[in-house]
Amino acid sequence: MTIKVGDKIPSVTLQVKTADGINEVSTDDFFKGKKVVLFALPGAFTPTCSAKHVPGFVEKAADLKGKGVDTIACLSVNDAFVMDAWAKDQKSDGKVVMLADGSAAFTKAVGLELDLTARGMGVRSQRYAMIVDDGKVTRLEVEEPGAFQVSSAESILAKL
Repeated sequence: MTIKVGDKIPSVTLQVKTADGINEVSTDDFFKGKKVVLFALPGAFTPTCSAKHVPGFVEKAADLKGKGVDTIACLSVNDAFVMDAWAKDQKSDGKVVMLADGSAAFTKAVGLELDLTARGMGVRSQRYAMIVDDGKVTRLEVEEPGAFQVSSAESILAKL
């Protein structure tokens, strides 16, 4: 079942690579007491994700934070090493937290997985963005397959 507005974020563990190594991040702790814009996408270093989705949130980070957002996070079904390399490529440090959902635990828990096995990519995340306030989903924008409109930084900024 797909998560919906009003639902609590599921309790799972994600990963982030730091200078000290791989850190495990509990969603309970990550979302507690904060307003978070979480956007997810099919994969690091893929065309739309790298050319439009992440850059939009990097560019609009100050505007989003100016509207009361505490944290902006990007989630993908990739490992923490890939997400760290992508963060460097996208120059997202200090603006967007890159969350690794390597086993798709979060993605499956929110019911937003995308099976791209036939295309050699395995299980990935659908493209979406959500606003989460103290662990509760207050807005959810899921893209139609192949689309990139409702989950963009500009779209989310307009809804804050």
